[in-house]
Amino acid sequence: MSAACALAEAGLRVHLIDRRSYLGGRASSYLHPGLGEVIDNCQHVLFGCCTNLVGFYKRIGCLDKIYWTSEMTMIEPGGRSSRLGSTPFLPAPLHGLPRLLAAHAFTREDKLSLAHAFRAMLRPIAKDTTETLAEWLARHRQSKGAVDRFWRLVIASALNAEIEHIALPYAAKVIRELFMNSAYAGRMGINSVPLSDLYAGVQSFLKQRRSAIHFNNNIESVEWDEETSSWALATREGTLSTGFLILALSFEAMQKLLPQMPPAEGADELAAQIARHEHWPICSAHLWFDREITELDHAVLLDREIHWLFNRGKLQPWRPQEGSYIELEVSASRAFAALERNAAIGLAVRELAEFFPAVSSAKLVKAALVKEVRATFGVPPNIDRFRPVAQSPWPNCFLAGDWTATGWPSTMESAARSGHLAAEALCAGLGEPRQFLVPDLKPRGLMRFLQ
Repeated sequence: MSAACALAEAGLRVHLIDRRSYLGGRASSYLHPGLGEVIDNCQHVLFGCCTNLVGFYKRIGCLDKIYWTSEMTMIEPGGRSSRLGSTPFLPAPLHGLPRLLAAHAFTREDKLSLAHAFRAMLRPIAKDTTETLAEWLARHRQSKGAVDRFWRLVIASALNAEIEHIALPYAAKVIRELFMNSAYAGRMGINSVPLSDLYAGVQSFLKQRRSAIHFNNNIESVEWDEETSSWALATREGTLSTGFLILALSFEAMQKLLPQMPPAEGADELAAQIARHEHWPICSAHLWFDREITELDHAVLLDREIHWLFNRGKLQPWRPQEGSYIELEVSASRAFAALERNAAIGLAVRELAEFFPAVSSAKLVKAALVKEVRATFGVPPNIDRFRPVAQSPWPNCFLAGDWTATGWPSTMESAARSGHLAAEALCAGLGEPRQFLVPDLKPRGLMRFLQ
């Protein structure tokens, strides 16, 4: 979507082909057939530092549908809460320090450990290091509480992997972007409408610029015509001829497409790169109760299998309902993803009651379990060696997708960046260079002197 809208704005006629009847891929919403409710496949959030995603949202006119917050409530089993967030009177990177020091969730030892780790991450970290986050934490003698309640939860959730499988440079990037560079960069944005509704402006944006979306459409074959320097795409609707092609696919979909692509130098290398990627799951339990169980709109849940709570009734007040609609997220847990539906929902409800006593007296009206087993790609050490650039092995053909070489982990921001990078590469191929990539936010406060 980001590639299509950028190119259409630049004056090109674009055809966006999607195999589904709605937009968004792994970050989409749909009408649940058994419940009659529109649900997101999983909760996806953005942050102030997600400059290209914010730029894409501005382009299609949906930024006003994002709810922004600078606070994060951490809750322990039993209900005790701590609130993290920025304070306006201290410069970055000290803006979050007062609330961290006041947090009940961390002991004095935990706070000293975290302060030591944050200070160490101010120093440059080599991009080619093979050290994992877990190894680095052990080397910096992080306390058990700091590891379990911060690193394993907050950072592992952001990167959707266990700390033993996270490359240190990506962990450091998360810390710097979300907690150090500026309070603005660390703001969290949550969609106030279903994800696919968020993208509704894409269709009108493209239509106004002589472009179109082809829903429920598959590419059945792809052929390059050397004589006309064009691609012939066989689709359900017929053959589409185009001078330029962007393959905006997940890495596993690209892997399946490779045997159907024309022979090209570098195709085998691309196949080898793709083979080095692996998936991590995200699961979400959607729960409807007959009464309100919490006034919080979102929270981090500590020491249990469930990780995040999003109070959909609060975040999306337009929904006509009584009681509560709660979405619980479980990141990077292959064990939870392996549970069958009733066991997973039962576990989620039991654990939720440990944080909010009202759950015990509430009636569960209906529930849904969403398992996105291919939610994200992992970020182990040296993964960047296997992330291809936008220019593909084939002529006038470009690659997009969160797994390509964007410098970001598997996020909507990485997806948006990949689209902008592919659009830039395409325009360069036309001999009309354009810049679509939105620069990173500049550090503020003291961080301006610590780069």
